[in-house]
Amino acid sequence: MVLSRRTFSAIAGSAALGLSLSGSGDCAAYAAGKAPTVPTGPAPGPPSADRIKHTVGFDRYSMLIDGKRLVLWSGEVHPFRLPSPSLWRDVLQKLRAHGYNAISIYVSWNYHSPAPGKYDFTGVRDLDLFLRTAAETGLYVILRPGPYINAEVDAGGFPGWLTATKGTARTSDPTYLKYVDEWLTAVDKIAAQHLYTKGNGTIVLYQLENEYANNVTSSLGRDYMAHLYAKVRADGIDVPLFHNDKGRKGYWAPGTFDTAGEKGRYLYAFDGYPSPFGQPPDWGYFGIGGTTGGSTASPHTPGFIGEFGGGWFDPWGGVEFGGKGYAESRRTRDAAYERRFYLTNLANGIKIHNVYMTFGGTSWGWLPAPIVYTSYDYGAALDEARQPTSKLIPMHQIGQLLHSVPDLAKLDRAAGITVDAGIKAYHLVNPDTKAHFYVLRNDTSTEVVASVPLAGTTVPVPVPPLEARLLATGIALGRRTLRYSTAQPMLWLTAGRQDIAVFTGRSGEVTRTGLECASAPTVTVLEGSAGHAYANGVLRVDARLSGLTRVLVEGGGISAPLLLLLADDETSGRLWRYETPSGGVLVHGPALLRTATLSGTTVHLTGDTVKAADLEVWGPRGMTEVVWNKGTLKTLATKSGSLRAKQRLPGVAGVQLPALTNWRRYAENPESAPDYGDSGWKVANKTSSYSITPVPPGQPVLFADDYGYHYGDVWYRGHFTNTGGADSVSLTYHSGAQGLLMAWLDGKALGTHRMPVPDKKTVRQGSWAATATFAVPGKAGSRVLSVLVRRMQHDEDGAAKDTHKVARGLAAVTFDGASPVVTWRIRGEVAADPVRGPVNNGGLYGERHGWHLPGFADSGWKVVDFPRAERRQGVVWYRTDFRLAVDTAVDASIGLTLTDDPARAYRVQIFLNGWNMGQYINDVGPQHTFVLPNGLLRTRGLNTLALAVLSDGNTPAGPGEVKLTLLGSAAGGVPVTTVDSPGPTTA
Repeated sequence: MVLSRRTFSAIAGSAALGLSLSGSGDCAAYAAGKAPTVPTGPAPGPPSADRIKHTVGFDRYSMLIDGKRLVLWSGEVHPFRLPSPSLWRDVLQKLRAHGYNAISIYVSWNYHSPAPGKYDFTGVRDLDLFLRTAAETGLYVILRPGPYINAEVDAGGFPGWLTATKGTARTSDPTYLKYVDEWLTAVDKIAAQHLYTKGNGTIVLYQLENEYANNVTSSLGRDYMAHLYAKVRADGIDVPLFHNDKGRKGYWAPGTFDTAGEKGRYLYAFDGYPSPFGQPPDWGYFGIGGTTGGSTASPHTPGFIGEFGGGWFDPWGGVEFGGKGYAESRRTRDAAYERRFYLTNLANGIKIHNVYMTFGGTSWGWLPAPIVYTSYDYGAALDEARQPTSKLIPMHQIGQLLHSVPDLAKLDRAAGITVDAGIKAYHLVNPDTKAHFYVLRNDTSTEVVASVPLAGTTVPVPVPPLEARLLATGIALGRRTLRYSTAQPMLWLTAGRQDIAVFTGRSGEVTRTGLECASAPTVTVLEGSAGHAYANGVLRVDARLSGLTRVLVEGGGISAPLLLLLADDETSGRLWRYETPSGGVLVHGPALLRTATLSGTTVHLTGDTVKAADLEVWGPRGMTEVVWNKGTLKTLATKSGSLRAKQRLPGVAGVQLPALTNWRRYAENPESAPDYGDSGWKVANKTSSYSITPVPPGQPVLFADDYGYHYGDVWYRGHFTNTGGADSVSLTYHSGAQGLLMAWLDGKALGTHRMPVPDKKTVRQGSWAATATFAVPGKAGSRVLSVLVRRMQHDEDGAAKDTHKVARGLAAVTFDGASPVVTWRIRGEVAADPVRGPVNNGGLYGERHGWHLPGFADSGWKVVDFPRAERRQGVVWYRTDFRLAVDTAVDASIGLTLTDDPARAYRVQIFLNGWNMGQYINDVGPQHTFVLPNGLLRTRGLNTLALAVLSDGNTPAGPGEVKLTLLGSAAGGVPVTTVDSPGPTTA
């Protein structure tokens, strides 16, 4: 991703006519100036693999699905950052419930390919299963398989083996394209089975490459992009394609490379991560701020932000957020930030809007690029432990609005309007229905109360500091028409014999809503406090937002009643809309609604509760019974036209976590001993490399990738005879940020060298090369120099300069005062774990011999207690078992928390049931808690925890306190299947 840094509202406009919600955006009644007709409901509905062929296209305004306009409101989520397939459904259901109608996913090449020509899409890498789950959840999919993805993953997604191949990546180099074609063939074989156009899935967009800002004017770039386009089309991918521009530069817009003359099948997209402390930029279809960037680079395609900041990543040491980690990212990019920035995007004509990230997840194992630590929480709306945050509320509100009011998919700029100082005003109109929309944005640090004429009525509109609002005039609320409201519309639906409309705002705000009525209606305030008056064809309702205010409007020239619901933010987050074949269902009360189905007169609901909650349901006519999580509820009919449970839904039961005791200890790194048998190791005697790091003159290639070792730690043993008076040895190595080197001579520790903690200026520094110099004690005869290098993986190739091929491991070894002939042998990770995949293991002795696996025979290890305080250069392992007994009706998210004196310099690789859950660096941080995903974690059964502690011997090394932490729980959840976690093989 690009690194550049990035309570009312309404504004006056001419009185607008009502708008149809038929989904077409056209209505003859409006063209004739007639009153609105009964809408047929929002369209298109939630997608599915319905075996019906669909059309997927676009014009300059929006996506067109089966000819109907659609705003894609998408959240980024990466399957590879949640290695528990059962939990994919949990995350996707939460996104859909909170207003998203689409998801965007990267497919990371390195995650699926342990070697050239080998591609694994099974187990936790089952892309087919993920795409099926997305379709079953009712979400469109934007597929982004690269081949380069960036994404703060190792080598930007390139597989480790690609670092040791001929050819220049991200160009039309034929060797590189050969491997690219292999990768795309493997991915596209699956993707072609999930295209919405074929009716067998919900993929509607497919991305070529990512943030490709180099070679724009070169044939190397143009031919490369044309090749990708032709390859993907040849593989049967017939949905529109696009490229995600790195910033708003106009690169790779339609017409900039050969697209085989296929008009209407390729879009322009860009990404943006503006600073939360500045003004939101006018990036969009209307081209404010320039004529060469944004959507103005592609005037015939809709405004498309392929990635917009839903948070930001944090480097080692927490340098981005002052050491406070992702909690600070979530604080600075909060719900107010989302309203201000995302509504500005909508006001600028962005009709495909993808929030990166919406669920960040975990860069487990050796997935993370060197710049970031294990957690990829990102400050996202759904945190790493799958817990909803307050950031979901604006997304929930906007997503429901876009579903209910498809007129937002076709907007032109209307006459400019000026309001009070400090308020940025946007005025838009649907050219077909003449519905008007307004966004007011306050970029100041104080609240501004603006006097705004809405449809001929002047109302006071307070806009909180650093906030924004979207308002509408003239939209249809079922069979009635909204004249104006100072609250933001959220949704409408028809349930039974009545229409229901929901408006939202901040708690405590005084709202004013006007409804068109041909005559005086009957108004009943069913809950809350509201005043009302009728004059000149308009019913005015005034209410202060607190909880849920209910106002029933009957008559007034319309046969069907309208239930007006005015909800503050917190309450709006517990209003759940779900579409069923029998009609819409609206549920109020629980923490989450996952599914709703109708069977006869019974509505079956599934969902979650955290605290005890009321349950109320509006649904189609004839609904008489409510079932919640398979339990039938006693209900009563309300004056609101709903069924309400007589008893509250229970909250979640307590979760008891055991203490972690009975630790067993064993020290390793026998590789440092002079008599260690290394005859089976590879001889490091190559003389040339495809790395972009030069091979030092007169020395063999020592780069780990050239010998097939791509992930984690790598060992070297150099054999030589008497140094002849050498005083010191200098070891040059490349590791990435936070890497380190340890050396031993004849079994005696020489010392440790580690890379510095990066600051904001050096976080993207390339190779992180350094030279460690150690004194060499004199000794005659044969000698052995043992070196351990902890690599922090490969650089990303964001500038398309083959930087993923920068060397990793040792680069050069020189002696001061002598030049002995050294024979080098090298050892890294064993063959990729067939279940856990290539990124799970490095080259530590314990990893190579299964010490991290469940079932390993550790009975001979010494029993110890924590905290520990050892001074030793090298690796010590600790193992324990623990048993959980979480109720099957409870979804408990559990983490492992490590704490210690920050002056102690050591790091820990954490293995849960053999799965590498990440790296903890005690004296760097900021991460102390590591999420243990259910499925990998057996919440009802026995688990094995293994810790590989690497320390330099200069300070006491822990671990200190190691404990299980409850990160959140809910009554409900999804069924979780245990992920296969095999132990040591007997072969």
